Amino acid sequence: MLSLERKGIADSSLNLAEYIDHTLLLPMVTPEQIDQGCEIALRYGFPTFCVPPCYVPRVVERLHGSPVKVSTVVGFPLGTTTAEAKLYEAQLAVEQGCRELDVRINLAWLKAGELDRLHAEIAQLVEETGVCVKAILETALLTEEEKKLAGEICIDAGAAFLMTSTGWMGGATPADVQLLWQLSRGKVGVKASGGIRTVAQAEAMIQAGASRIGTSWGLELMQELKARGTP
Repeated sequence: MLSLERKGIADSSLNLAEYIDHTLLLPMVTPEQIDQGCEIALRYGFPTFCVPPCYVPRVVERLHGSPVKVSTVVGFPLGTTTAEAKLYEAQLAVEQGCRELDVRINLAWLKAGELDRLHAEIAQLVEETGVCVKAILETALLTEEEKKLAGEICIDAGAAFLMTSTGWMGGATPADVQLLWQLSRGKVGVKASGGIRTVAQAEAMIQAGASRIGTSWGLELMQELKARGTP
C-alpha cells in the first residue's frame, strides 16, 4: 500500500471520497447526466461537484441543504477571455449559488511577461467573489520555471488552490503535483486534475501533495475501492 506520510494520513484511514471534486465538464453533457452526477456526489459525500456554468442553477437546486458544494469553471478551457468577462462569469456563478471556482489563468500574459496583468486578474476574482478560487495553471504547457512563476503569482494573488490542468491539454503528473505542493508551503491547497481514472493514480497524486482530486471518474473510483474491499 502506498505511503501517505507526506499528508500525515495513515493508509488505513484514507477516505478517498473526501479528496474528490466530482467533475462533469464535457461540452455535450446532458441534464440527465448532471442529475446523475448530483446523486453520485451526494451518495459518496464528495466535497464538490464541478459543472459547466449553464448548469449551476440546476445543481444548486438539487444539492440545496447538502454539504456538497457547487463548483464551476471560469475562462474554461483556454483562459484567454478578458479579465472583465471572467469577472462577470464568476460573479454570475456566485450569485446563482456557486461556492468554488476553477479559473483558467491567462497563459498569454505569463508567456509575454505581462505578470502584473496575470496577478491582477486572479486578485480581482478573489476579492470580488469572496469564494474559493482554484487557479488552473495548465502545467503540460509550461516549463519548470514557468510553473514556479505562475504558482507564485497565483498564491500571492490570493488563490486558495493551485490546480494542475483542465484535462484538455494534458493531465496531472505526480511530479507537477509535488512541485506545486512545494511551492504552496502549506499556504494553499493543490488540486490534481486531468487523466485520473484509477485509485492508484489518485493515491499517487495524494502522496505527491494533492489535497483535492478533480475527476469525472468519481463513481468508478468508489466502485474500485469497493471491489478491493476497502471500507
